[in-house]
Amino acid sequence: MLFAVAPVSAQQSPDSFRWIDFHSAKDQSVVAWVTRSLEPEKWTAIREIGVEYDAALVVTTLRATPQSQPSADTFTVWNLSLTSHVVAPLLQGVNLRLLDWMLLADGSPRELGALYDNCNECAASTFLTAFHYDLPHHMWTGRWMRGAQSVPIWNTNPSQGVDLTQVYAVLAEPNGRQLVGTWNHFDYGEEKRPEDIVYRYDLDPFSGLERTQMLMGKEAEAMKQRLCGAPSVAPELARGQDSSLCQQTLKPNLARRPVTTPPANNHGRSAPPGGRR
Repeated sequence: MLFAVAPVSAQQSPDSFRWIDFHSAKDQSVVAWVTRSLEPEKWTAIREIGVEYDAALVVTTLRATPQSQPSADTFTVWNLSLTSHVVAPLLQGVNLRLLDWMLLADGSPRELGALYDNCNECAASTFLTAFHYDLPHHMWTGRWMRGAQSVPIWNTNPSQGVDLTQVYAVLAEPNGRQLVGTWNHFDYGEEKRPEDIVYRYDLDPFSGLERTQMLMGKEAEAMKQRLCGAPSVAPELARGQDSSLCQQTLKPNLARRPVTTPPANNHGRSAPPGGRR
């Protein structure tokens, strides 16, 4: 499927957020405002409109020609002001999947997670982001954006001659705050030693700013354990845990073995009750 029409949401959205009902009479003014604001842009259909305060998170799709297959559509996610006609694209791609509402900061509203790919009918890469309403700037924005891309979590086109194993998961801290972890293991065969690249993506708990951290040493090893042991709450939020690399990484739970050695004072002279003395 190109686009998940409704988000796979188990967590509650912010109280101030709502999805627009295209068939509801009370929402027609918002639909008309969004349509009018997007008139100068290139799109074929408006798929979703989410509203929080004075800004709309809008998803449109573009079909190259009327004869093109729906699977070849591309999408654009927009920030659109409901007090002016200011429109700004947030990201573009294919195969958008809206996910669960993520808790990235203590005391802040949950944010809408999303996965998307960078191309159709190719060796696509998959990216993860979270959309949130930026209260000081009265606009929607995406997390961990670097240019037109966000967190890279899956690559289907590794370099030739390299055996790539990938693991990622959305993880929760004890207080419920969530983060994204990724692990890429590059096996070069006999050419050189394997290489591990481990990243953590979250928000700084003090400043609230986005963090992208490459982990090393003990921190990297701890993240590997967490990633490989991540429960599969939803298939979209974790992947790679069934790899042989993860099976080797997870520390086995060693059961306590029964003691079979005789006690130190046993000299082989004991006799059963009632036996010869």
